[in-house]
Amino acid sequence: MPLDGAMLSQVKQEIEVAVGSRVDRISQPTREELIIALRGRQGAFKLLISVGAGSPRIHFTQSTVENPKAPPMFCMLMRKLIGSAVFAGVRQVGLDRVLELDFDTTDELGDRMTLTLCVEIMGRHSNLIVRRADGRIVDSIKRIDATMSSVRPILPGVLYTLPPAPAEKLNLLCCTPEQVVEKLRSEPRQIELSKRLQECLQGASPLLCREIAFFAAQGQERTVFELSEEQLSRLRFYLETLAENMRNAACTPTMLVEEGGKPRDFSFLDIQQYQGSLLTRQYGSYGQLLDAFYSEKDALDRMNQRSADLLRLLTATSERIARRLENQRKELAESAGREKYKIYGDLLATNMYTFQKGDSRVTVQNYYEEEYPEVTIELDIRLAPNQNVQKYYNEYRKLDTAEKKLKVQIAAGEAELEYIESVLDMVSRAKNDSELTAIRRELSQEGYLKHYAFKGKKVEKLPPLKFVSDDGFTILVGRNNVQNDRLTLRESRGNDIWFHTQKIPGSHAIVVTEGREVPNRTLEQACILAATHSKASASSKVPVDYTPVKFVKKPNGAKPGMVVYEVYQTAIVDPDKELAERLRVK
Repeated sequence: MPLDGAMLSQVKQEIEVAVGSRVDRISQPTREELIIALRGRQGAFKLLISVGAGSPRIHFTQSTVENPKAPPMFCMLMRKLIGSAVFAGVRQVGLDRVLELDFDTTDELGDRMTLTLCVEIMGRHSNLIVRRADGRIVDSIKRIDATMSSVRPILPGVLYTLPPAPAEKLNLLCCTPEQVVEKLRSEPRQIELSKRLQECLQGASPLLCREIAFFAAQGQERTVFELSEEQLSRLRFYLETLAENMRNAACTPTMLVEEGGKPRDFSFLDIQQYQGSLLTRQYGSYGQLLDAFYSEKDALDRMNQRSADLLRLLTATSERIARRLENQRKELAESAGREKYKIYGDLLATNMYTFQKGDSRVTVQNYYEEEYPEVTIELDIRLAPNQNVQKYYNEYRKLDTAEKKLKVQIAAGEAELEYIESVLDMVSRAKNDSELTAIRRELSQEGYLKHYAFKGKKVEKLPPLKFVSDDGFTILVGRNNVQNDRLTLRESRGNDIWFHTQKIPGSHAIVVTEGREVPNRTLEQACILAATHSKASASSKVPVDYTPVKFVKKPNGAKPGMVVYEVYQTAIVDPDKELAERLRVK
């Protein structure tokens, strides 16, 4: 759900704790995100402002985000404007989705001034705008010129105006429950209570309006005029209690999750309307709630932006290899009838005296079959008998050679396609730029990125992911195919145990035994880690093969990460990201 105005009012109260802190650091991880680190007597805070269309929000965050090597221009401007400013206050425009953050700082002449960051949480129209005390815009993270909006341009020097307000709505914090009921009944339309609430209340999302209606009508669908006196009393009570809790910051940061643990929605209330079909998970702060809800989504979006070129290249390469394999398999199927040409050549050689140049066909007995049935063989009228014989032998040899070559080419193509699929999997699971750079280097060495130059660039040797099982065994997991090879074939010992998903692209996992016997719990956890770090991470009942490292071999000329093994055992496990996070050594 979007961050509605009602919940934003609770986030605002949480942000107010940092008023009086000084700006310590400013970073801009992506084009539409800004992080302002604050430090003061109250402690240290990291304020995340995101205006991306998919996840616009503002809150304190504990997430660690990798920043680009060179800061963007807007980040440089923010460092110049408020690099050591004091966070002076935060206010909300009614219950609208606009927060204004004031920063006291000095200009180039040393004069005191106040700059305001206007954070507009409005879906795809979200923006972060810096304005002076006179209302003039200094700059914005998204510039909107006249060609994009003739109503409200956002450009340096333009006078800042608030976003256009919808039809007049009531602010829950500034009105009485009776006023809300009167507003609901001001139109005679027969409309569901939840929808009418959304029309009348400022900053109320559909989820919040459904929750109010659920309580008032006791879980039944009712229009405004179908409410009984008892239900109207319940509505007034809920609205009064809700407003009081919002004013006193007595609400509960709550996430709604599906049975598999996937985040579905969030609110500042303990949501009851789903009646158990969705689980609720409560958090100690709105920052923790929003971090948990958006962390995986934002990480995925961030890496998708940075890996888009690789994904396009790998997808196109995969499709090209698949088309080539399809054509080769068709040719191989056609070559399966080559024995017929050898038989025809033999029959013609035996019966050469029965036909001559100029004949278009000849009928002979086929002594290769029982009862010697007659068979008619087509001839080239331009060729002599012996030349027709050689023609069929040549066709046989050509198809026989083609079959042998095609089998080799198809095997190589299938291995290449498997390799490309494994790289695609690695790209989809990459967590930072260093991992993407390592994958680009690997593709460059394999000839897929011919124009990607690494000259003069420092080679950063990434360590494998490290985990410790509940029994105290170290488990290492490769981040890319080159590292998989190094981990399995060079850095592991023969008695260490190797794990990999069966016939599914994924990382190599190694349990470092150090000569000890590995208990079943560690074997199971290593299998789960291998499944979690594979293409099947979102599946269940994933087969994972495991065997001592000494039984794992690499064929000559094989692509990075490609190995063979014959002695192994297989376990069926479910991937578990929470277990992986718990066991990981940070």
